Amino acid sequence: MTNIKKILLLLVVIGVVVSCDKAKKTSEKPTEQPKETWIEAPRFSADSAYTFIQKQVDFGPRVPNTAAHKACGDFMVNKLNGYGAKVIEQEFEANTYNGTKFYLRNIIASFNPERSKRILLAAHWDTRPIADKDTFDIDKPINGANDGGSGVGVLLEIARIISQNPDMKVGIDMIFFDGEDNGMPSNYTGDVIAEYKDGSKSSWCLGSQYWSNNKHTPNYTAYYGILLDMVGAKGSKFYKEGLSIKYAPSIVNKVWGIASKSGYGEFFVDKPRGQITDDHAFVNAWAKIPMIDIIEYTPGNGFGAYHHTHADNMDIIDKKLLNAVGQTVLNVVYNE
Repeated sequence: MTNIKKILLLLVVIGVVVSCDKAKKTSEKPTEQPKETWIEAPRFSADSAYTFIQKQVDFGPRVPNTAAHKACGDFMVNKLNGYGAKVIEQEFEANTYNGTKFYLRNIIASFNPERSKRILLAAHWDTRPIADKDTFDIDKPINGANDGGSGVGVLLEIARIISQNPDMKVGIDMIFFDGEDNGMPSNYTGDVIAEYKDGSKSSWCLGSQYWSNNKHTPNYTAYYGILLDMVGAKGSKFYKEGLSIKYAPSIVNKVWGIASKSGYGEFFVDKPRGQITDDHAFVNAWAKIPMIDIIEYTPGNGFGAYHHTHADNMDIIDKKLLNAVGQTVLNVVYNE
């Protein structure tokens, strides 16, 4: 073979190798993944939520069997009706740990009731009848601006926004639980009725216990639920609560992830903490709906210094925190 033929043959071989290499690289090019769709949710108004909290506090402590409790409940029902929700008032009676009979009502508001996929949002609207963690006026009720008032204020603002922006893929049910905050104090030494003494019933969360066994609609269920409790006090941080992780870990991660994506990672701390008996405990265990709890509870320190004291008033409410919680929840539900 002449030198010229050898050179030509070599060039052909090199060309084939290069072509095969290019083809291989082309075939190995990763398939582009579709970009995640992000729906811009309506903007939450912290000013409006703050006004809703102030309105509750203006009624006075919302202790069951009082005029302030009834007036506040009527106000909430009228507001929710005005926002076009389908409202149900679930009235019931419950005995407290010391035998006092409470006349209670869970207030349920449904938006887009025709949609089969439903998200449940909840808060409690009653307040503590005693200031058992305070050093004065221990036997008097507290204002509950944060413990009770903040969760309700955020949900009422979300209800107002949904009424003006109903175009979402899911239906929303809001439950305002009654009788959450009359649990037995740790230092209580008086008589205790049998159902609490033998541990068959919790003295806390009377409204969610009742609803979980007596749903407002037979066979009601929801894709998941979010409970808001104590979400407005200055300096609050929200850790991943233990029962929420146990029953609904994917929802915890979803909400905390969206909070971070929304710019509120400083408030939603990506760390676990202990379990809390709150309304979500019974919704999870009895109603069989996975529900998470967004609540202030710092590992090592517990609840804020205001907790179950007369310091739980409007002075501790932070609009920046209300906005972080409210906007995160809106971003979650509008992106379902």
